[in-house]
Amino acid sequence: CLSVQVCEWRPPEELKELLDLELRDEGESESQILQRCRDAIRYSVKTSECSSSVGRYRSFGTQLYTYEVGPVFTLVEDAVLRKMMELVGWEEGGDGIFNAGGSMSNMYAVNLARYHHCPDIKQLGLSAAPRLVLFTSQECHYSISKAAAFLGIGTKNVYKVPSDESGKMIPSALEELIKKAKSEGAVPFMVNATAGTTVLGAFDPLEEIADICGEHNLWLHVDACWGGAALISKKHKHLLKGIHRANSVAWNPHKMMMACLQCSAFLVRDKTGLLQRCYSASASYLFQQDKFYDISFDTGDKSIQCGRKPDAFKFWLLWKAVGARQLEQRVDRKCLFHRYLADEIKKREGFRLLMEPEYANVCFWYIPPSLRQLEDGPELWSKLHTVAPVIKERMMKVGSMMVGYQPHSDRANFFRMIVISPQAGKADMDFVLDEIHNLGKDL
Repeated sequence: CLSVQVCEWRPPEELKELLDLELRDEGESESQILQRCRDAIRYSVKTSECSSSVGRYRSFGTQLYTYEVGPVFTLVEDAVLRKMMELVGWEEGGDGIFNAGGSMSNMYAVNLARYHHCPDIKQLGLSAAPRLVLFTSQECHYSISKAAAFLGIGTKNVYKVPSDESGKMIPSALEELIKKAKSEGAVPFMVNATAGTTVLGAFDPLEEIADICGEHNLWLHVDACWGGAALISKKHKHLLKGIHRANSVAWNPHKMMMACLQCSAFLVRDKTGLLQRCYSASASYLFQQDKFYDISFDTGDKSIQCGRKPDAFKFWLLWKAVGARQLEQRVDRKCLFHRYLADEIKKREGFRLLMEPEYANVCFWYIPPSLRQLEDGPELWSKLHTVAPVIKERMMKVGSMMVGYQPHSDRANFFRMIVISPQAGKADMDFVLDEIHNLGKDL
């Protein structure tokens, strides 16, 4: 064990060539992927005690904060972020970092937007800031309100913009709320738009929202944690038209792209070092300025965390294995099967769509035979509200499948079906509907 080198040092530019970081359209063979893993192990810092196979694979526990500690994964993260920014449409690149989930990415965005608007707050705290207000749709992810609470902005300073029937933010309502906030003496600083809402799968109109943000000098963040995968599809990327105008984007490859948990990226269009200035603490025991290599690869000072897992490697290796074309096919195939499911729901007695799906969220009711003679009205909806929870309990106890349900606004409980497995097919969609009927037909 003592004969094993702690590291096989290579400077960043040389290591880039040795690793072949480029993400291509076509996938690679199994033998090539295995070689990628061998190379990753070879050029990583050996954190295990010996070179047994288990010990060597433990080297994937390498942390990310400086290039010298995580040379392979630092370069992999840089390559993946560049590719994702290219898909967003930032032709000149930008900045970014992988972190512990989409909620964290959204918190990064809120804090960065606040720092951009009021940089003194980093040193002077909340006393240096006026009453700041941010705007988001009523359909947004709850992490926006959590971020406002955690960062001291306050949940009452998160103005919820009304959405239309399909779940999209209404731009005119956003404009009115911005004016209202200003009339109250508050200072608007940010708009959070959602590309793929959690329940309905709606995409906010980014072009119109970006126009409003430009007019009022507001930071535009796009929460594309769920819908970002559509960017890789020629058929579906139109859903995110205008995302290139965002100041920051959150995108989770562990969702539709099926990278292993967790794999979450926060992307920033700024190239002036704003992310670094916002989060830097300049710890002298880690981020010395007189190192023997290019210290721009010491990315840890851009992060809230110190040590981070090499999450980008999961997405990089997946992309290397299947290629961009197959990733695109996966997205298209999943959307196709959700379209099939929606069409089947419309054909079957006792099933009713909540709305036509725009992406991969299919929301629907199952109406048992005993309720099918009731007209739409309070009695039907009151009784129907109790159906989905019972069917969910039964499916969990039988163990046949798991499908979520929830109420929405004044709507009774309904099922929300989302399939991201590339192995799922039409027979699986049929099984879901058959099983729901079998579990609930006696209610």
